[in-house]
Amino acid sequence: MNDRPAVLTWNLLGRNPQEIAISGGEPAWVTPEWAWGGATGAGARVCIVDSGIEPGHPLVGSVASSHAVVDRDGAIAVAKVEPADEFGHGTACASIVRRVAPESELHSVRVLGHGGAGAGEALIAGLTWAVEQGFDVINLSLSTARTKYKDVLRELADEAYFRGSVIVASAHNARIESFPWRFSSVISVGSHAEDDMSMVLYNPRPPVEFFARGQAVTVAGLGGGTTTNTGNSFATPYISGLCALILSKHPRLTVFETKTVLYLTAANVTGA
Repeated sequence: MNDRPAVLTWNLLGRNPQEIAISGGEPAWVTPEWAWGGATGAGARVCIVDSGIEPGHPLVGSVASSHAVVDRDGAIAVAKVEPADEFGHGTACASIVRRVAPESELHSVRVLGHGGAGAGEALIAGLTWAVEQGFDVINLSLSTARTKYKDVLRELADEAYFRGSVIVASAHNARIESFPWRFSSVISVGSHAEDDMSMVLYNPRPPVEFFARGQAVTVAGLGGGTTTNTGNSFATPYISGLCALILSKHPRLTVFETKTVLYLTAANVTGA
């Protein structure tokens, strides 16, 4: 962990937008080396809101806690459960976070069931629980197109933003409006097909803000194996892992500052 205060103040006299002043220190350049060089994710808590995580998968390793949205006498609640994943989507996402930020602390809340099916109420319950826990990063490789959930999801996204939890949300694979990735208080992610697995691109024409590799990505598969998958779902945990690295090195960054660091270190922005 980096003990240096990490409050960012724009240096308006700097020649480039990447130059900032670090509170209590000398001006510095926001580069990948500054942002996460030497970081492993240690100290950063990442929650995968998805289908659960398969226990003991070699590409995931230890999971700090496993929870699930359950029905208790007709009322939705979040309960601690034995780790499990019937669908594999959450395990795949967790393996990408682990690959990027190997020492991050992984948590799971299951909102999707067999076949990847899930209700909007389960998503809201799981996300509410994750926000209340104060995780550093919340990975949402899913969304809902049902507008009746729009307002409550926006409120949750804002609550996370003000509490300091970074929600990294996958854009829908189809060109349709869904939530919560459409909200400016989250970090929205789509996928690119560039060969460089570490390349992050900023999109100057939001609402999708960032692109990471999401085409033919090797991920953890059920039963301890691997699969090759494509979609925005698999670009999103790369950005979540990167946020975990940034926050493990600069733990006092706000959500706004973390998003700004991602922007300034994007491959099509750095050196502008």
